Amino acid sequence: MNKLALALVLGLLGTSATAPVALGQDKTVDLKISIWLPPAHPLVPATKEWAADIEKASGGTIKTAIFPSEQLGKAFDHYDMARDGIADITYVNPGYQPGRFAVISAGQLPFMFSDAKKGTAALDVWYRKYAASEMKDTHFCFAFMLEPGGYHGRKKVVLPEDIRGMKIRPPQSTIGQMVTMLGGTNVQASAPEARDVLERGVADGIFFPWGSMFLFGLDKVTKYDMDVPLFTAVFTYSMNKAKYDAMSPAQKKVIDEHCTTEWAVKIASPFADFEKAGRAKMLAAPGHEVYPLTPEQLKAWKAVVAPLKKQWADAVTKAGGNPDEIYKEFEASIAKYGAGI
Repeated sequence: MNKLALALVLGLLGTSATAPVALGQDKTVDLKISIWLPPAHPLVPATKEWAADIEKASGGTIKTAIFPSEQLGKAFDHYDMARDGIADITYVNPGYQPGRFAVISAGQLPFMFSDAKKGTAALDVWYRKYAASEMKDTHFCFAFMLEPGGYHGRKKVVLPEDIRGMKIRPPQSTIGQMVTMLGGTNVQASAPEARDVLERGVADGIFFPWGSMFLFGLDKVTKYDMDVPLFTAVFTYSMNKAKYDAMSPAQKKVIDEHCTTEWAVKIASPFADFEKAGRAKMLAAPGHEVYPLTPEQLKAWKAVVAPLKKQWADAVTKAGGNPDEIYKEFEASIAKYGAGI
């Protein structure tokens, strides 16, 4: 991203979207917002600020309540929870459901992003065109991403072939495909369940971001930490369609003005800062070996994960999309926002 464009995005983040105060006769709407992360995670207070701004902009006619820690349902179920009205707005990891959301899975390909803030802008701007069809069961709000992370485990992994025979918890479906391709076995577990599978030896390692290693206690059950931005994960905030459709025009306008790329970056930023800070914390953690890859080792990883793009393209074709056109737009958006490696 050039300096002018970056300044524009950052400037927008500093201002709250404004909307006409909802008419006094509007009925009060109560929104249940479900986030499967614990209250201590930075996404929870960031979402509270977002929700408070929605209430203020609606003249108090849109009330919100946030439910963290899987209170309303498991992390894997959050898209369907928005679809079915179990919650009104949910924090969705599309990669928790392999094969279901083919297009947005481009954001899960390894070695694509270097920065979650710029990457969020690139992802959200690009995906809006496709969200209405790929996530048609819900009202799409915005997409954002995780700060790039790497491998952590009880066994040191340097080259791709080191994965053979290991049991790995992947962060999303594309990395799961990579583990299988390399001769490993995937252990499916949501982030809140990850420590348990590592502690019991059900998994030998995990691909995870730095800050969350400490939040979920994974630093206690791992020793080796690969210092390379191998993967990210993509997320959406998805809303129940019937709840949105039942709102007044003024209330819908408030929601629309809070479901923007600018708000996506604002939500993602504390999350990104938190994960980045975890790297320095891990470097200082006793009993951990944080190690970089040599240029030759990194080259080996990039070569072996190349087939994942074809698998993504095949899935998009099967879903009725044009992978060449979609990927070209994806790369252009990454370049525009300076989000690539």
